[in-house]
Amino acid sequence: MIATTSRRRVLSWLGAAAAGSAADSATPAALPAGAAGALAPTGRLRASINLGNPILARQDAASGEVLGVSVDLARALAEQLGLPLELKVFDAAAKSVEAVTSEQADIGFFAVDPLRGEGIRFSAPYVLIEGAYLVKEASPLTDKAQVDRAGTTVMVGKGSAYDLYLSREIKAAQLLRAPTSPAVVDAFLAQGADVAAGVKQQLESDALRLGGLRLLPGRFMVIEQAMGVPAGRGELAQAALKAFVERAKASGFVAEALKRHAIQGALVAPAA
Repeated sequence: MIATTSRRRVLSWLGAAAAGSAADSATPAALPAGAAGALAPTGRLRASINLGNPILARQDAASGEVLGVSVDLARALAEQLGLPLELKVFDAAAKSVEAVTSEQADIGFFAVDPLRGEGIRFSAPYVLIEGAYLVKEASPLTDKAQVDRAGTTVMVGKGSAYDLYLSREIKAAQLLRAPTSPAVVDAFLAQGADVAAGVKQQLESDALRLGGLRLLPGRFMVIEQAMGVPAGRGELAQAALKAFVERAKASGFVAEALKRHAIQGALVAPAA
């Protein structure tokens, strides 16, 4: 059900942000004319939601409702366009990417990566997220610089931003792949890998859940989370999405969504 307390808060905040932006010349302009048809030619906005990144989306265990920052942004965009929203929910980033590149979805929420850019056109980022390494307490590894060595195995979520990045950057260590990002730590333990790589907050949560684990200091990458449209959708669709994201950041909508969903450790990206 879309008629939830969360949705009412989103629309209330959207209205306040829109009202405020009308009096603030520094806030980016509203969506360009024709944006609805360019972004959603079927007459409804189909948003691809990835549950593999718990910072951006999750499914409530009791109600089954999908919640999160990306859901709030999708609802706000649909409201601005005056269109009904259809959520297409996936458990892994690769599936969410495929939905947009194949035009089974109109928009999605992704970590920016050159490989994904072949089929998706991105907005500027709206959130910055840290990628971190996790090891067992008894591991001899104490620093992220020690990970890329021969004989070290690193578990990542298949098709995730971490997989794409580390596939380019890792030279000596061996990458192993779990089916999804949330399954990384369980697969890391089950297969006896040396390191687990992923969203810092997810790794911290798993370390508390399982015990006997620790994060290596620092981060190995900063992930730029952006919205995206199919590459063939046209310049107007891309311009509309970029305008929406800039307005969502400038108005405080993204910051409020992070606060509402109690997300810590993620930062609102700077203006483009």
